[in-house]
Amino acid sequence: MNPYLAFKLVHVALGCVALLSFWTAGIARKGSPLHVAAGKVYLLAMAGLLAATVPMCWLAWFAGHQKMVMFLLYLLVITSTSVWLSWRAIRDRRDWARYTGPVYRALMWLNLASGLAIVGVGLFVAEQMQLIIVSFSLIGLLGFRNMRRFAAQPPTEARWWMRQHLNAMLGNGVATHIAFLSIGLPKLLPWLAGPVFQNVAWLAPLGVSALAGVYLTRKYLAAP
Repeated sequence: MNPYLAFKLVHVALGCVALLSFWTAGIARKGSPLHVAAGKVYLLAMAGLLAATVPMCWLAWFAGHQKMVMFLLYLLVITSTSVWLSWRAIRDRRDWARYTGPVYRALMWLNLASGLAIVGVGLFVAEQMQLIIVSFSLIGLLGFRNMRRFAAQPPTEARWWMRQHLNAMLGNGVATHIAFLSIGLPKLLPWLAGPVFQNVAWLAPLGVSALAGVYLTRKYLAAP
């Protein structure tokens, strides 16, 4: 077995664990032991999945797939950001300064740099998926803006950490479901493969995430 395939299999296996644990945590009562345990499994699976992505990108780059790798590295940045924030929002819920510390600020600037870089890739380098690449650049650019605003001054909202956690988990959900819809599902149902479904698989989770964000904000963060 070649090294790339080995890392890919690890990536796929951890992706399955991430998908199952994401929905387990999502369905479970918030704050319950099941929710907490499933959330930990999810974050560990995502951490392992992201770690496996690094050597995959390295091997793919030297195999001549530089354009694909540039987009994958961007996805690695924005997904790592949401995974980190969803974890630290809970751990640092009583310490805003610690939450917005050096790692937070490094990820903030990485989102800006990678977002600008991927705009250039989508407009001037990519030969396919240009709409998806350019559209996804907004995640990094808006992520930078939102992170910078939040880090500018201490929040007045008592449950700021809940808002940060929910938003980050929505980002995690987008990444998890895009991977399943664009890679996993077409393998199970080959008749779904094709450019139209690929566009749906990449863009639909963004729309669902926006609607879910409105619902969850009203449910858990509405003023009493």
